[in-house]
Amino acid sequence: MAQKPVNPNNNVQFVFQKQNYILMIASIAVVFIGFALMSGETDIYSFRKIVLAPIVVIGGFALGFFAILKKRSAE
Repeated sequence: MAQKPVNPNNNVQFVFQKQNYILMIASIAVVFIGFALMSGETDIYSFRKIVLAPIVVIGGFALGFFAILKKRSAE
């Protein structure tokens, strides 16, 4: 079987756009920051570890879902 020649004028369509990837990287960073806020061995029941860090982690996951579900802009 002969292979088709590669056409440099072919437009490759990716599933996500650049903005989706940027949002995904930002969501990973936010989740990482949330887990970093949870770390540490002293003062287990502090506001930072019990309230703030879980909210930051959930916000990071929500940003990730938004990045995945964001549709292409009309071009």
